[in-house]
Amino acid sequence: MAVLDVTKKAGIYHILHQFNAAFSAIVGHYQSLREIGVLGARLTRLYQAFAQEVQSEFNEEFLMILHEIESEDWNRFGKVRQQWEKQLRDPDDVFIHAAERRAELKKAKRQEAKRKKAARKKAGLNREKSSRKLRQKS
Repeated sequence: MAVLDVTKKAGIYHILHQFNAAFSAIVGHYQSLREIGVLGARLTRLYQAFAQEVQSEFNEEFLMILHEIESEDWNRFGKVRQQWEKQLRDPDDVFIHAAERRAELKKAKRQEAKRKKAARKKAGLNREKSSRKLRQKS
């Protein structure tokens, strides 16, 4: 897809708004024709539905194209931001992040040890209860 400048893209969104406003006006005009007695309720609903169906189909096709354009722009401008953030990064940040990661791993290791200890304790209690039950039965 071609890269669009911000003015052209704003123009596209403005045109999309105009299309949808026109479809809305068509639906409203059918209602006006019903109110003055030119159309019955059934035909009014029918023609309004036809207009809204075309509007929905148009929006779906048009928005798929816009989605592709926006995704490409997001990717392109995201790379610009990432480059800027890379320039702002302090080379010592690597060491800070490494220290934070070591602290996270140490905490996770302690939590795992506590979990295992609790599981062993629980297993021991269960064995002790089983042994008592067996002794009581004998």
